Amino acid sequence: MSKIDLCNPVMRYKYNPILTSQDVNKVWTDPKLQVITVHNAGITTYNNEVIMLFRSHLRNGISVLGIARSKNGLEDWIVDEKPAIIACNENDDFAEGTDIDELIENEQGGVEDPRISKIGDIYYITYSAYHASIAHRVRVSLATTKDFKSFKRYGPLLKTDMRNVVLFPEKINDKYYGLFRPNGSTQAHTNGIYKQIKIGITDDIEKGNWNINEKPIFLQNDGPSSFSDKIGPGATPIKTKHGWINIFHGVRGTMDGHPYVLGVALHNLQSPEKIKVSNIPILFPSKADCKIADDSYVHVPNVVFCCGAIRKDNGDIYIYYGGNDTVMNVAITHEDILAELCEKYPQDPESGRPLYPFN
Repeated sequence: MSKIDLCNPVMRYKYNPILTSQDVNKVWTDPKLQVITVHNAGITTYNNEVIMLFRSHLRNGISVLGIARSKNGLEDWIVDEKPAIIACNENDDFAEGTDIDELIENEQGGVEDPRISKIGDIYYITYSAYHASIAHRVRVSLATTKDFKSFKRYGPLLKTDMRNVVLFPEKINDKYYGLFRPNGSTQAHTNGIYKQIKIGITDDIEKGNWNINEKPIFLQNDGPSSFSDKIGPGATPIKTKHGWINIFHGVRGTMDGHPYVLGVALHNLQSPEKIKVSNIPILFPSKADCKIADDSYVHVPNVVFCCGAIRKDNGDIYIYYGGNDTVMNVAITHEDILAELCEKYPQDPESGRPLYPFN
C-alpha cells in the first residue's frame, strides 16, 4: 500500500469496490428483492467478523438494509440470504410503549443510512425512516440487536425531520451523547440548518428524551470551503488516544452539482462538545470510487459518503464509504494522521474559516 501522510491522509483499497448490487443480487434472487445500489453502510464487529449493514435501493426506489460479513473487513464478503431491516409491519418486534401504527406509517417509504454503536452487549442502530406519502418527511429512528438476526424497533429519536444522527459508543460522564444534523423546512437540501451539527445528551438511549444543545458545536458560514453548503455526522465516533475521531461529510455547491467529500473532526474524550475540525478534507470523490460495468446504474455522481469505520489494534482505521451512492468501498488511514490534520490545519468550528496560516 502507498504511504499515508498529511498530503495523502487516506488510501483507497486497491480491490474496491468491496460490495456491489451484482453481489447482492446473486443472493437475493427473488425479483422483488433485486437491487440497483449498495452503499452507506453501518459497520461493526460481531463474533470475530466485520458486519456491514448496507443500504440498497430496490428497483422501485425504496431502500432496505441488508447484512454482509467478512473475516478481515476487506474481502470475501458473505451476504445474508434476505434483507435484515425493511419497512416495518405488525409482525416486527416493537419496544414496549411504542405507537406501532405510527412507527409503521413512518417507515413505509423505506429505511436508509444506518449507523451502529455497540454499548455493552447491545448494538444500537440509528437509521433514516421515510414516510411513504409526505414528501421529504424523514425521522431518524432507533433499533437494537444482540445477534444481527432479530431487531427491536423503538421509533423516532426526535419528532422532527432529520437524516443524520450518530451515537457515541459509550457513556461519557454517566450520560449518553449523540451528534445531530436537523433537516431544513425547504426542499433545497443545502445551506441554512444543513450547515450545522449539534450535540445531544440523554440518560437512556432507549427512552430517548434527548436534550439537544441549541448552539451548534460545528457550524459552516458562507465563506469558501469544501464543506460550505452542507455538513453532517457520518461514522460512529472512534475512541483514540487523541480524542474521539468523527468522520463527517461535507458538500460544496458547484456549477455542476454538489460534490460530497469526507472530513474529520476530533472531540475531547471527556467533553465531546469541545471539538477541533480539520479544514482539509480527507477524501474527495473520483472515478476510482465507482468502478462498474458500462451498462450499470449510477445513482448520484461525485459522492463519497461514510456511515461506518472501525479501528484496528495498531491504530489503522478502515473507512467504509459509498461511491456515487452506488457501490461500497473502503479506504485505510491511521488515527495519528487524522488527529494531526485536526491539530495542524484546523478551522474555526463556529465559522468554518481556516485557523492555520498560509505563509
